[in-house]
Amino acid sequence: MTTSHTLQTPQADIAYDVYGPLPTADGRPPLFMIGQPMTAAGFATLASLLPERTVVTYDPRGLGRSVRKDGSAENKPQVQAEDVHALIAALGDGPVDMFASSGGAVTALALVAAYPEDVKTLVAHEPPLFAVLPDEAAAERARAGIRDAYQANGSGAGMAQFIAFTSWPGELTDAYFAQPAADPAMFGMPPGDDGRRDDPLLSELSWSVTSFRPDFDALRAAPTRVLIAVGEESANLITGRAAEAAAQLLGAEQATEFPSHHGGFVGGDNGYAGKPDEFAVRLREVLDGGE
Repeated sequence: MTTSHTLQTPQADIAYDVYGPLPTADGRPPLFMIGQPMTAAGFATLASLLPERTVVTYDPRGLGRSVRKDGSAENKPQVQAEDVHALIAALGDGPVDMFASSGGAVTALALVAAYPEDVKTLVAHEPPLFAVLPDEAAAERARAGIRDAYQANGSGAGMAQFIAFTSWPGELTDAYFAQPAADPAMFGMPPGDDGRRDDPLLSELSWSVTSFRPDFDALRAAPTRVLIAVGEESANLITGRAAEAAAQLLGAEQATEFPSHHGGFVGGDNGYAGKPDEFAVRLREVLDGGE
């Protein structure tokens, strides 16, 4: 049973979905899944593979079905964290367990630092935290290159540059910047420009996410069990390297490994399908106390 709801706040109307009963049937915490810029739709496969859990997904403000009323288009982790905090309060069955992916993992780290009683266990999967990388300046330069390609030639050019960036193994060296601009045709993307420049992944609108530095002191002091997760296939890529660095700043020897890549939990309906069945098994194991 899945039900859809909208939480109305002064700044946004937040759409969310609940898979299963609330209060939960077995007394376990609801399992909240969050992404950024991924919306609730991206977690449908993973939620279906955890039928024993009540799962909650949502669309971040300004994305999918959630409507912003704050007059801004910028995606700030602290603001998104306030929305998630409000949703957890509205559910009335907290604290929750949380699986958070990519920019959603950044939101989740901001949430736990600010509201440590909201989350029992957090699995933060590959947060794109440039600020914890030794090549932070190079990552920011590469990020600007994506924005510049997008502004100049549209989404195809921007996405091609984004793929080139996120596929680069290891630290960003002079060799990365010496490459010619990525060609959209190499990735099967059609030519043309739709004229839009508001893509949250390719514009500056999400730079607050990748520039965010979590309060690691607050995270270490929180009662929340915080695990930084990394895909086995993406450990040497930009988000995997950030995950490893963040895990070490939290006092772990290494990040918790999961099957597949950055989107390892998505199904075959996505062009970037991972290994969702294996991913669900691993997530269940980790939430039940495994490392």
